Amino acid sequence: MNTDVTKHVQGESLFVNDFPIVEGTLFAKVVTSTIAHGKITKVDLDKAQSLPGVIKIITAKDIPGENQVGGIIQDESLLAENEVHFIGEPIVLIIAETQSICFKASKKIKIEYEELEVIVDPREAFEKNSLIMPPKTFESGNVDKAWQSCKYVVEGKVETGGQEHLYLETQGAVSFPAEGNGIKIISSTQSLSAVQRTISKILNLPMNKIEVDVLRLGGAFGGKEDQATHWAVLSALGVYLTKKPVKLILSRHEDLDFTGKRHPYSSDFKIGLTKDLRILAYEVTYFQNAGAVADLSPAILERTLFHATNAYFVPNVKATAISCKTNLPPFTAFRGFGGPQGKFVFESAIHKTAVNLGIDASQIQKMNLITENEHFYYGQKAEDSKAVVSWKTAQNKYKMQKLFDEVSEFNKNNKLYKKGIAVMPICFGISFTNTMLNQASALVHVYNDGSIGVSTAAVEMGQGVNEKIKLAVANTFSVNIEKIKIESTNTTRIANASATAASSGADLNGNAAIKASRSIKQRLLKFAADELNKNDIEKFSIVNEIILYDNQPTNLTWKGLIQKAYLNRINLSAHEFYATPEIYFDRTKNKGRPFAYHVYGTSITCATVDCVRGIYEFDYVKIVHDFGKSIDEKIDIGQVEGGLVQGIGWMTLEELKYSKNGKLLSNSLSTYKIPDIYSVPKNIDIEFLEDSENRFGPLKSKAIGEPPLMYGIGSFFAIMNAVKSFNPKSKIEYSAPITPEKVLLGLYN
Repeated sequence: MNTDVTKHVQGESLFVNDFPIVEGTLFAKVVTSTIAHGKITKVDLDKAQSLPGVIKIITAKDIPGENQVGGIIQDESLLAENEVHFIGEPIVLIIAETQSICFKASKKIKIEYEELEVIVDPREAFEKNSLIMPPKTFESGNVDKAWQSCKYVVEGKVETGGQEHLYLETQGAVSFPAEGNGIKIISSTQSLSAVQRTISKILNLPMNKIEVDVLRLGGAFGGKEDQATHWAVLSALGVYLTKKPVKLILSRHEDLDFTGKRHPYSSDFKIGLTKDLRILAYEVTYFQNAGAVADLSPAILERTLFHATNAYFVPNVKATAISCKTNLPPFTAFRGFGGPQGKFVFESAIHKTAVNLGIDASQIQKMNLITENEHFYYGQKAEDSKAVVSWKTAQNKYKMQKLFDEVSEFNKNNKLYKKGIAVMPICFGISFTNTMLNQASALVHVYNDGSIGVSTAAVEMGQGVNEKIKLAVANTFSVNIEKIKIESTNTTRIANASATAASSGADLNGNAAIKASRSIKQRLLKFAADELNKNDIEKFSIVNEIILYDNQPTNLTWKGLIQKAYLNRINLSAHEFYATPEIYFDRTKNKGRPFAYHVYGTSITCATVDCVRGIYEFDYVKIVHDFGKSIDEKIDIGQVEGGLVQGIGWMTLEELKYSKNGKLLSNSLSTYKIPDIYSVPKNIDIEFLEDSENRFGPLKSKAIGEPPLMYGIGSFFAIMNAVKSFNPKSKIEYSAPITPEKVLLGLYN
């Protein structure tokens, strides 16, 4: 039983806003820019400062260290000083006795601006050379020469919208003064060390003076990998300047308005195929809307390049990615981290080619799936490719041809309703593409009553990573899982931690926890051999809390062994380190092995479109997924279902809208639609791919966080195929999300 789920259901789970307020706690509120771009000409704080209950009003000049929170690129101020670059950029921090006083004070602060030009479109930003960094190109083969050998060449444009994370717990932090001018922060973050490191820079304090603690998050999806840092830092700044605890929690409306979303992309493609439908060449340019500052955009853009050809082998590729600086809040990490955008463009290229040729896209897809003897275009060999086997398993398990025939038959007999069916193969690389980040530590204590405490850098945010680590440790010691407790994630126990991101939380931290557990176990078995006067330690084992010798029970139990070991001064603690082996990437050549392994799978999606109203529903999504050797099938199934529905939301309903002046128009749940029970497919069928084990994963498992979201891409093409069935000459564009409004227009033009 997942103990976190039980606590959630019983209402016992604590989040940042649930921790009891310490006496004397102050509250914080940020006053932000109301324009998208301009110079700050005047900031009037007098009326706010004179309000009873206002303790301190903080501006950039009060920052003791460096006013800089940029991670990859140092281009983002904590508090704006002279110029603002997006609506929602923090300018002033109010510290007051109550939240209501903070709110009243915020209304009394007057800020004047000299407005400057606003750019919201990435292509316009590119034309004006407003870039986050120089363009980046990955290529293999010779695209220019390959076009000459192509029988079919198709070009097109693809638009992919952003997506709001809409985690249940909004951004926030509570900070406390500690002895020796230190600070402790309880933060809703995926990246504790980033929070610690940034506070160190802002406050000009050594990192050992700053303790960051996370019990759990109420969702994140990447939105708290980088952007949670800002609110934790502001809270800590308030503590530093007032010497009192400070709580800063964003309201839902503030969170929607201020925080970054999934990156929108505008892309151009050109694809070339031989007569027998082999993809010979692919050229693509991605215009990424990064927003006003870099945030994680450079890394996200690079992962788009790594996933530009999805699950296919293409010998000649040229992919160019351009991170465009606009006057919107900085877009940030979101489940898939740029991979979904790249995959959607490639699938659009295949689909448009199939439409032009009068065939189904699946004929091109299955012909080009990458095999074990082939290389991805960035140089890594597909060592254990499951692309073909997952496709064939789906084909046989779900009788793929019969499903296509049923859709065809339905469409022949119905005029006002049309069905569409689409296959979506996936291939997603697992590892941080910044090799340095692929490291983790674990601290394991066995207490003298036989119970076990485990500390890692993994942050539990609803994905079940704590349960997986408990299962891995329980398996290693062969003890009841009830004996194991996962401690909160804390920088004093695990230092220099990578973010829980890139689907690597269970892989990195689970492997580290297993290593630590094995170290203790080895000491215990050696002690057991000494205790029983046996020299052949290799014959000792632990099975279900009984110590065996030569597979026969001894008189030692787990608890008895621990107590004896403690009395004999055997070390019952271990700190171990894990670094993913065999990965590297040469950025001078853009070639290497950036991923430990890949996750594969195939989905079949069927949608029914109401051709009068443009609305649609999903009849089913049938999935064959490569789980490796699953640690916990229930958790993994939940992740596939959740990722799928989130992907469907991105592809169909969730439409971000900004005004030409950079204001978010879809800034409430009445104007931004997320999937509900009526948006979920009527049937989701998930098959575990057999005979798949992963040498890099804990207990031979594979990562599960991000890959399933890609199945949602199939929903776009299922709907488009239904529209094309109704109107073969439809001019519907490759523009996601494919909302009912777009469908209705596509049906009749």
